[in-house]
Amino acid sequence: MSYFADIAPIAFEGPESTNPLAFRHYDPSEVVGGKTMAEHLRFAVAYWHSFAWEGGDPFGGRTFERPWFGDGMAQAKAKADAAFDLFGILGQPFFCFHDADVRPEGADFAEQTRNLGEIVDYFASKMEATGTKLLWGTANLFSHRRYMAGAATNPDPDVFAYAAATLKTCIDATHRLGGENYVLWGGREGYETLLNTDLARERQQAGRMLSMVVDYAKKIGFGGTILIEPKPQEPTKHQYDYDVATVYSFLKDFGLEGEVKVNIEQGHAILAGHSFEHEIALAASLGIFGSIDMNRNDYQSGWDTDQFPNNVPEVALAFYEILKAGGFTTGGTNFDAKLRRQSLDPEDLVAAHVGGMDVCAAGFKRAWAMLQDGTLEAERAARYAGWDTPGAAAMLTGGTLGSIHDRVVSEGINPAPKSGRQERLENLVNRFLG
Repeated sequence: MSYFADIAPIAFEGPESTNPLAFRHYDPSEVVGGKTMAEHLRFAVAYWHSFAWEGGDPFGGRTFERPWFGDGMAQAKAKADAAFDLFGILGQPFFCFHDADVRPEGADFAEQTRNLGEIVDYFASKMEATGTKLLWGTANLFSHRRYMAGAATNPDPDVFAYAAATLKTCIDATHRLGGENYVLWGGREGYETLLNTDLARERQQAGRMLSMVVDYAKKIGFGGTILIEPKPQEPTKHQYDYDVATVYSFLKDFGLEGEVKVNIEQGHAILAGHSFEHEIALAASLGIFGSIDMNRNDYQSGWDTDQFPNNVPEVALAFYEILKAGGFTTGGTNFDAKLRRQSLDPEDLVAAHVGGMDVCAAGFKRAWAMLQDGTLEAERAARYAGWDTPGAAAMLTGGTLGSIHDRVVSEGINPAPKSGRQERLENLVNRFLG
């Protein structure tokens, strides 16, 4: 019997619906700007939080009881059965996974690889039968105790080697399943204390590992996008992929800025002291925007709580920047979010995704309306219009301090401050987000 027995596929019932298991705003077939909402949003379910997470937190252990919990292949296949049942209920086009989410831990590397291969074959048959696709795969190089001092950045070369071999198997698995992206998140690629850390050495190791990933993906003909997911700290004190700006400087340093993009998570952006829309806008401006993990943090907690999104204005500002950047290509909206540890029932998992998908749809449509209105972009263009004059433009193309000095003197330039009009712009945005 299905874990989600008696839960029917979720239907769109419109804004007036009071059905907790119905879409109020997300109609996957609704066309906006020549594309359906399903094509715009490209929703994905995160396998780890939805099916592998046991409901623990730093102060308490497992609260969930799932029939697939365990470490055998039978449990792994039962977990896959439940996952694809949920995908059928939600109707989202994609899912994402780490290797450790889906296969039993092996006694050695060879067994672990066989386990992954068997479950990948099982996935392939289910994907063919259901039409569900893989947004991205990734390797868990942070949970096992072998990675307590990092994977690529580990001081032990044998750990580096084990991590590299694991990456190969996970890229192979992602390629086999037609994944549209491959993600690297360096959960332990950082340090706990500088007292035992060689920053230069570890950074070089991380750069070499990423270069090998790019080279191998090309070698096997993987046509997807390689993505790095920034995070500033937690579980380490400091991580080398702190934020979008840090990742970009890293990519530039190793000549990979044209090969790798970023998967940006809302919760990680907040931990780095940024807004979600800031990180998306910066990535787009640098040409490395790829995909997003959609979740939220509890602003009263100082850690990454990975809750489902429920703030339409926040989501709308994020999708505004995504739309300005041209929308997703290979990327999408992955719900890297988990239930609260008191939410025990199958219906809770369904309702959480329904609510998250609805919030994203409502935010997206507000963002689209704001962009189509054009007033905000017109105001932005007007603020920088002075740079379109020949004299101003020349300062950036061939100007020198001397030539600019002479121009200021000859033209009597004496600028007066101009209002940034922030409050009026905020009021404008709130017309769409209210």
